[in-house]
Amino acid sequence: MKNKAFADRLKEARKSAKLSQQSLADKIGRTKSTISRWESGERNPKMFEMVELENILGVSAQTLMFGKDKIESDAITPHILRVSSQLNKTRQEKVLNFAVAQLDEQELEKNKIIDISNQSRTSQLTAVETVEKVSAGFGFHYGENEKSLYYTLRTDLPRFDFATVVDGDSMEPTLHDGDVILIKQTYDTPQGGIYVVDYDGTSWVKEVTLDEEELILHSVNEKYRDRFLPVPPEDGEYWNIVGEVVDWFTPEIV
Repeated sequence: MKNKAFADRLKEARKSAKLSQQSLADKIGRTKSTISRWESGERNPKMFEMVELENILGVSAQTLMFGKDKIESDAITPHILRVSSQLNKTRQEKVLNFAVAQLDEQELEKNKIIDISNQSRTSQLTAVETVEKVSAGFGFHYGENEKSLYYTLRTDLPRFDFATVVDGDSMEPTLHDGDVILIKQTYDTPQGGIYVVDYDGTSWVKEVTLDEEELILHSVNEKYRDRFLPVPPEDGEYWNIVGEVVDWFTPEIV
């Protein structure tokens, strides 16, 4: 999900507005670490966050996302943004997730190797070792720490602590059944990012937020209800935030 061009434009716009990462975070109600991730290209803001950035930095969301040249030469972009701005927050997030996924596919297509007749296909791929699975449905129980290798054409994977595989469809269209997710162990308080949570020996991948009394596990797919875990865990229960999902990919068939 890396978007270095956007990250550079955001950093430049923030500095032009004479704001530190902390002051920008304070103005939009986020943490400094969130701003840092946006500016490093590790994460992308959601649609409603783009509107907040636009208002504070005085730079249009179109310019931050695509750059001036792209906007002037492509008449369809303003129309997309005009339509999406009329959607509610939930639908805007879906539009953004779909657009980012399309951008990833486009970049992947650019980097595909056409002629591999003189070399084995696997030599052109990046291998990622995964451990177990995590549920994007009704929960997936840990087994025997089974390890598997998956392959991707991508060469820009960020640093991560371990990888695992999505099982189920509750995070579609963001994450699909069979996608490989890359996880970074973190001590940050979750506020809307995608995390892996261990609940009584069952692993889940969900959008996670934390309030004073509950850990909220949210599914992108509307057919699944949110789950609420008490904070702190009640007697006889256990949950733990395993880590944050920093990237993902659909494996290549080899």
